Amino acid sequence: MQVYLNGQYVDDRDAWVSIDDRGFLFGDGVYEVVHIYQQRPFEWERHMARLERSLIGIGMHMVNAEELAAVRDRLLRGTESPEAALYIQITRGTQKRSHAPPAPGTIEPTVLMWVRPVDPIPSDTVRQGVRMITVPDDRWAKVWIKTIGLLPNVLAKGRALERGAFDAIFVRDGMVTEATSANVFRVKDGVLFTAPVTNYILPGVTRAVVIELARLHGYPVVEEPFSVDALYEADEVFLTGTLTEVLPVTEIDGHSIGAEAGPIALRLLELLHERARGS
Repeated sequence: MQVYLNGQYVDDRDAWVSIDDRGFLFGDGVYEVVHIYQQRPFEWERHMARLERSLIGIGMHMVNAEELAAVRDRLLRGTESPEAALYIQITRGTQKRSHAPPAPGTIEPTVLMWVRPVDPIPSDTVRQGVRMITVPDDRWAKVWIKTIGLLPNVLAKGRALERGAFDAIFVRDGMVTEATSANVFRVKDGVLFTAPVTNYILPGVTRAVVIELARLHGYPVVEEPFSVDALYEADEVFLTGTLTEVLPVTEIDGHSIGAEAGPIALRLLELLHERARGS
């Protein structure tokens, strides 16, 4: 598989970064994942806008978006998969180990991009829904930055798998924030609820698209904090994410949320696919 690394296209086995790369040493970098449907990137502009916000959030300048698009197109020519994931990672660059970041412009950022095929979540899993657990949200206060420093998310996901669940939902001060790599929605009496965009959640691209689609098709959406108890008492719960798409949840901490996927989640997934594959 070919990857792009700092201006060169190389085989993934020959792609190496320095031991002094700040991403490797400090997690000093950001990333984006773009879903590719039928060779076409979904919501590219939104992903680039979020990438720019993340870079600004860590004190870096946006790299040339046109150059990233050109790299994207070349990498896509090398894949025939109907669905794929485009990964973009930008770190501050290589510097002799020092906690303080270098002055802007003194080192070049490390830019990595690759495209890999992805398998859609099986339809049986979607119809049955997935099991979740809740965990304390002990992450830092700048979750809106899509940083490569994901250790709390990794540990929470591992805890969920150990308990036979699909993923974990973070809870801060009794209120639901998000899952380890997806946003969380609950449905009650036909109304969709999701946590508002604050510094404690990542503003998901798929989240924004689903909100648009829901409102366009007559489903009210309320962006406000809600408790774990409200989650347990929901008529439906579902996740949204770049590769998660719209994934129904049917059990949380042993509490049943319906026997199978709810109709609103399934309808929104259908609408998302229509938009993605027709865009």
